Amino acid sequence: MSSTNRSNSRDSHIADYYVTPIDKISEFLDEFEKVETIDKNIQILDCCAGGDEKHPMSYPEALIKKGFINISTLDIRDDSLSETKGDYLHMDYTNKMDMIITNPPFSLALDIIKKSLEDVKEGGFVIMLLRLNYFGGKVRKELWERQMPKYCFVHHRRISFTDDRKTDSIEYAHFVWQKGHNEQFTQLKVI
Repeated sequence: MSSTNRSNSRDSHIADYYVTPIDKISEFLDEFEKVETIDKNIQILDCCAGGDEKHPMSYPEALIKKGFINISTLDIRDDSLSETKGDYLHMDYTNKMDMIITNPPFSLALDIIKKSLEDVKEGGFVIMLLRLNYFGGKVRKELWERQMPKYCFVHHRRISFTDDRKTDSIEYAHFVWQKGHNEQFTQLKVI
């Protein structure tokens, strides 16, 4: 639903599942690799991997194209293509990840961000595709006071999450946290 409630482009989506365009993820990864050197052998988790009979899992697909090889996938939906089915918020990860990257359901994003920051190694990255206006709101103020993102990569064009390529009135960005780096300010780049 658009922020003005005028669009029905998302009404047909079940369980808050929206297919993230692989080209937008690749666009982000290209820019991210300009500011951070990332070993292609790191352990990566997509905790809301998605995918279905019509669509591949977007983040794993984009990461594989960039040469990453150790990607674990998890999703709560039974029809997901993920290797593991389950609720990320109720799973224990004793082996910490180097990176957790996903497009979380908006209603669970804050909880997923907090858990992801616990589940990555020191120096590891948490990367979430979120609405740009996620920076606002008093419910997230505590997160910003404790752990600002290191980077925010704003997509200059609105992203379509539907097969008909329609968009709503919301801008999106990849928010990047690095565990142990408690930034006072977030570096912003428009891509």
